[in-house]
Amino acid sequence: MSTSLLYLVKRTELAVRARLEELVRPAGITALQYTALTVLNRHDGISAAQLARDSFVTAQTMADMVRALESRGLIRREPNPENRRERLVLLTGAGGRLLDEYAEPVRALEDRMVAGLTPDEVDGFRRALQHTWRSLT
Repeated sequence: MSTSLLYLVKRTELAVRARLEELVRPAGITALQYTALTVLNRHDGISAAQLARDSFVTAQTMADMVRALESRGLIRREPNPENRRERLVLLTGAGGRLLDEYAEPVRALEDRMVAGLTPDEVDGFRRALQHTWRSLT
């Protein structure tokens, strides 16, 4: 009997997260915080609620992360000019520099993850993951 795909996906996700935790620990951040910073790098100036959704965490977890990242000077919050009750979360220069510093090590981690695959298999893997995600959302 073959191993469940759900099990394999979760096991891979946990292994990636553990390696990413090890990688970013010297910067004093967690893998989840790193993920949030990468989201802001792609979509700067979003609400904490949207940041939570895009970072795969709860709103409460994101509230704690925003406070921690803001106290480190990696993000800042400012009022949303279109909704005075909402504050937008933005990446600071220090946050951008941290992402720049870790770009190559994170890329090397991804390369390690797919080291046994050909470039065509990596492309197929990427397409399959995107397709399976779309099928579930």
